[in-house]
Amino acid sequence: MSAEVMVRQQSRSRSVVYCAAAIACMAVTAWVTVPIGPVPLSLSPLAIFFTLFALKPRDAFIAICGYVALGAIGLPVFTGFRGGIGALFGPTGGFIMGFVVGACIVLPLSHLLSKRAAFASDQRATFLGGQVKRGFLLRSLIVGVCFAAIYYVFGWLWLMWVGQLTAEAAFVAAVAPFVVPDLLKMLLAVFLAQAAGAAQSRL
Repeated sequence: MSAEVMVRQQSRSRSVVYCAAAIACMAVTAWVTVPIGPVPLSLSPLAIFFTLFALKPRDAFIAICGYVALGAIGLPVFTGFRGGIGALFGPTGGFIMGFVVGACIVLPLSHLLSKRAAFASDQRATFLGGQVKRGFLLRSLIVGVCFAAIYYVFGWLWLMWVGQLTAEAAFVAAVAPFVVPDLLKMLLAVFLAQAAGAAQSRL
């Protein structure tokens, strides 16, 4: 077996492990919820942002789609230990669909940004008291904000339809309470993803 083949196999094995770990993290964080209305506050965005920032775009897409697929077939990986088609058509179904659509849009964007010098710079900057690679920070924030905007729109419109709510009522229930918490999760995910990348480079 050539060295090149071994490297490819090791890379595939790592990808499988990373995807499985990301799916597990998404499931576990989805179980940590605070009921505040038809859409509960959960930690799952933290794991999803981490997946977007830490994994290669292809692996992140596989992990997010795999998470949704496992929930769709009935595994209790969604908020409230729910799973199955019923969960996809419940009040939070729009957010779940938004995760997939968002991944389809922002992961190619992340790949394109990584090719530009401004977003690939290893120069470090002080951010919220910590040191973060400037390029990684900028790329992650753009990807994270775009991703959140997409799943907010899907969650908002879906709750309007499922709950027969006005646009204002659905916005108050599905978007307004989550903007600040999700921003904090996004920022935490940036630091966690950079730490994970640094740990991986030492292996």
